[in-house]
Amino acid sequence: MDENILLEIKDLVIHYHTDNGVAQAVNGVDLTLRRGETLGLVGETGAGKTTTALGIMRLLPEETGKVEAGSITFDGVDLLSLSHEEMRRKRGEELSMIFQDPMTALNPVLTVGDQISEVLRSHHPVSLHEAMEKAGDMLELVGIPRARLNEYPHQFSGGMKQRVIIAIALACRPKLLIADEPTTALDVTIQAQVLELMNNLKREIDTAMLLITHDLGVVAHTCDNVAIMYGGEIIEYGTKEQVFDHVAHPYTKGLFGSIPDITKNVHRLTPIEGLMPEPFNLPEGCKFANRCHLCTGACTAGPIPAVDVGGGHLVRCVLAQAQEGGGA
Repeated sequence: MDENILLEIKDLVIHYHTDNGVAQAVNGVDLTLRRGETLGLVGETGAGKTTTALGIMRLLPEETGKVEAGSITFDGVDLLSLSHEEMRRKRGEELSMIFQDPMTALNPVLTVGDQISEVLRSHHPVSLHEAMEKAGDMLELVGIPRARLNEYPHQFSGGMKQRVIIAIALACRPKLLIADEPTTALDVTIQAQVLELMNNLKREIDTAMLLITHDLGVVAHTCDNVAIMYGGEIIEYGTKEQVFDHVAHPYTKGLFGSIPDITKNVHRLTPIEGLMPEPFNLPEGCKFANRCHLCTGACTAGPIPAVDVGGGHLVRCVLAQAQEGGGA
């Protein structure tokens, strides 16, 4: 295995077993993340992005969520083979996750200093005084004065709360940071500040990042590689330049078509018609077929494999298969 590869996911399948049936949330996902790299995982609500992240962190709901198949290898270790205690030790120290809503991610009855120091003391043999000193250092690292160490979450704005969450996530200097829509609840100005902060800290600490988002602008600003997710599958994957400059999948083209372009004189955007299929009843073939104006019989005949259209740019589409066949 390439020593530069930090995270490798192969053929990951995750289902939720509910009273309404089995929801096929993640269906054969393959992902690779190298040390110090940022990978953007992009898709609309329900695509399976957060479930993939929870699978990596082993935080799926025990009653319903289950990894049905596949492997998750982190720094040479199979995460799915670890005991709960072994995985608990890795969380926070080697892998950390920033959750979507900063308003609810912090404990309202503990000071921010207590919450940062708790992570440090859980993973390192330090005294309370040493942990609080390091907590103050982390606050200052994310641009918050050390003097606010003993304040409570309700005394902070939304942007400040997100900075505190980032401080908690990076307190042990993890090798991998998973950021799940880290700027969704923030206004545009604060979004830019938080993204810039995360970029700077990532470089300073040399942390790899899996950034989950539906915002292609955030991806352009932050990521090295991009994975487009739809219906629980990665339908397009490549470097930022490959995906942005040589869009290959009809769904990815639809995403770009729905973004305003100030260089073009258009009166209306071009939305993607229809809705994503229900995870309880996914089609056998291409998951995007019912919304795709280029759909043919081959699209619904069976599973669509990913095809390399050049330089590691992978596309899960019948049209890409035809192009590869024509070029052979």
